[in-house]
Amino acid sequence: QVQLVESGGGLVEPGGSLRLSCAASVSSFGGYGMGWYRQAPGKQRELVATISYNGITNYADSVKGRFTISRNNAKKTVYLQMNSLKPKDTAVYYCNKGSPTSLWPSWGQGTQVTVSS
Repeated sequence: QVQLVESGGGLVEPGGSLRLSCAASVSSFGGYGMGWYRQAPGKQRELVATISYNGITNYADSVKGRFTISRNNAKKTVYLQMNSLKPKDTAVYYCNKGSPTSLWPSWGQGTQVTVSS
């Protein structure tokens, strides 16, 4: 069973930065596209960034130009650098496969990001 462990969240003021990490206990990690998702209170989980097995990235319009997804296959870890944070970025952030139609069934605990002054 795949285990996903997210970390790096916290409370930050608007305009601030955070770097999230997600460690995946899965063999052949380098062969999977990965994604970061977020879920705000009362809202559905949404996909915010993906990175393919060979490093091609895509972003939701709401985070484009502010967030950067990257990966370290040797460490089986995917990162999300978040800059110029806004209150609307407040959510619990999760990682999983980059394709919403073929997700691993078990999600991690997520990491809370709160953007507030």
